[in-house]
Amino acid sequence: MKKLVFTLSMSFLACVAFAQNDKDKKIIEDSEEAKAAFLKDDPDMQEFFDHSYAYIILPNVGKGGLGVGGAAGNGVAFEQGEMIGYARMTQVTIGFQAGGQAYSEVVFFESEEEFDRFKEGKIEMAAQVSAVAAASGASLNAEYIDGVAVFTRAKGGLMYEASVGGQQFRYREK
Repeated sequence: MKKLVFTLSMSFLACVAFAQNDKDKKIIEDSEEAKAAFLKDDPDMQEFFDHSYAYIILPNVGKGGLGVGGAAGNGVAFEQGEMIGYARMTQVTIGFQAGGQAYSEVVFFESEEEFDRFKEGKIEMAAQVSAVAAASGASLNAEYIDGVAVFTRAKGGLMYEASVGGQQFRYREK
């Protein structure tokens, strides 16, 4: 009986590890596609990819609300151009809002200090940190605010919103 329980337990763990690996591969593929889409919309954004200390790409963020809203998405973290782990973003908002939306987001970190804060879970972007909508030439006038620059790219849906809330991030090594 103990052997059967052990065998079943090991089989379950292998299935979970395999499923997680497939999920991570999908997030990586989606992140590569999102980066290409950002650069297609705004080729000048390559400067941010080339010169930021680090960045995260959240390829599929879902957002919705009716009075109280939320958003969440998973992505990939890059440091000095190398993929080093995964990111998870969650957001809660309160205020006038109705609808749902899907978008991609890329967050650039100007220096190691800001990226270390992100990895430690100490980066929370509040309402005063505004995202720049990716469009041709949009990145030319974009600037880091407190060492962070954020770009979003709408994928679909419609959201009416005048709300306040913040994004929180979690980091997981690969």
